[in-house]
Amino acid sequence: MRVEVTERPERNRFEVFADGELAGFAKYERDGDTLSFTHTETEPRLTGRGLATALIRAALDEVRERGLTVLPVCSFVRDFIERNDEYADLVPAEERARFGL
Repeated sequence: MRVEVTERPERNRFEVFADGELAGFAKYERDGDTLSFTHTETEPRLTGRGLATALIRAALDEVRERGLTVLPVCSFVRDFIERNDEYADLVPAEERARFGL
């Protein structure tokens, strides 16, 4: 399966495609240099294939590349960062306790 992640800033979200088909998205709200991820969703028939994980990893890698910070309001994003602590530095130090990080 070919997986591709793209940002759609006009829709305030990152999208994941599986073999060219929209498979899910991660919504965010931008405030200056901070993206607050608010909701992650995958197509129900495509769950369990690692698409949400690929989506969030790519989105956070893009955030890092741009020098932005993250507020993981979405529980999936928060849990991803908790399991992959190399992304914890994207959450401002003063906000980490708020998200249990």
